[in-house]
Amino acid sequence: MSIEGRLEDMGVTLPDAPAPAANYVPFVRVGDMLYVSGQISAAADGLICGKLGADMTVEAGAAAARACAINLLAQVRAACKGDLDQLVRVVKLTGFVNSTQEFTDQPEVINGASDFMVEALGDAGRHSRSAVSAAALPRGVAVEVEGIFLLR
Repeated sequence: MSIEGRLEDMGVTLPDAPAPAANYVPFVRVGDMLYVSGQISAAADGLICGKLGADMTVEAGAAAARACAINLLAQVRAACKGDLDQLVRVVKLTGFVNSTQEFTDQPEVINGASDFMVEALGDAGRHSRSAVSAAALPRGVAVEVEGIFLLR
């Protein structure tokens, strides 16, 4: 089954790839490697803002990370000129969690992105990962995730 077909079965529609918010490009392809800039937690109804450990639960943070993963795949599709089946595997995700100094569940938050990639892509979605805290993220969003992908 195609990746788009799996996403459809999951009830996920990829948005158009978000435009960069500053002086950078959304992705860079070098040979068969694709480096996607950090995607902030945003859904169809707007930004997902909050600070883990203050005004947001781990579950809400994981949902925000899932939204980042959806936006990452939208960027991959744009890089592949609409053919998401060029994606061979997710190599690495780096997740940043807007959290208080005392909050230590960053891995559980970023699981929202990791779990989505595995659900959508199967073994090709398994990846290496970092999950780190940030004192603040752009526009007050809860999560930002960047990714490295292998393409055909």
